[in-house]
Amino acid sequence: MNPRRMFATAGRVLGQLRHDPRSIALMLVAPSLLVGLFAWLFTDQDGVFDQFGGAILALFPFIVMFLITSITTLRERRSGTLERLMTTPLGKADFILGYALAFGLMAVLQAAITVAFAVYVCGLTVDGPLWQLGLVAVVDAVLGTALGLLASAFAQTEFQAVQFMPVLVFPQIILGGLFMPRDQMPDVLYAISDWLPLSHAIDATGAVTAGDEGWDVWQPVLIVVAFAVAFLVLAPLTLRRRTP
Repeated sequence: MNPRRMFATAGRVLGQLRHDPRSIALMLVAPSLLVGLFAWLFTDQDGVFDQFGGAILALFPFIVMFLITSITTLRERRSGTLERLMTTPLGKADFILGYALAFGLMAVLQAAITVAFAVYVCGLTVDGPLWQLGLVAVVDAVLGTALGLLASAFAQTEFQAVQFMPVLVFPQIILGGLFMPRDQMPDVLYAISDWLPLSHAIDATGAVTAGDEGWDVWQPVLIVVAFAVAFLVLAPLTLRRRTP
């Protein structure tokens, strides 16, 4: 890995995003709109948004960053841009980490906007420090970015990239604790949920909003970080120069 090439890749990606207002809106505005819609849906039911709002903050940034990253990376490969880049000294790790850095910066902005909107506009009650909730939202978005980079290597079309959602995303939503507390699930499903990173992301947001401290917060955060790092390590190994 070459840091200069990695930063150059990140700069190129950010430059492309600057000329793509729809992607920027999807990353920075869409999660807040979805959170607002969820809050509005339960506006007449006291406590419901406070109960599920933390999990929603883990869910929407993860999904949005997964979609944006997987489709954008696939376009690079299908257009031949990646193949041309690979003829230069740029390595696969430089490419993947450059993308991760660029979208990680977008994830910071996304988290700041979404958390601020959820708390100050939608009225989400957070008993823990607000900066911790923002940090967890960033980690969740980076997790979606890392998984999107990994998944894009196995897709040949943008439609196929979207098709990975029922395989990689929907099971995590169902078993993540959003619909039922994980400790109330059947033993087999609970064991499976322990191996799904979104489960720990939802646990982390729930711990922060509930005002938990110490290992109750940082253990799930570190598990999510470990998954994200593992996906980023695997992504260069599976990255192909072009789509057949």
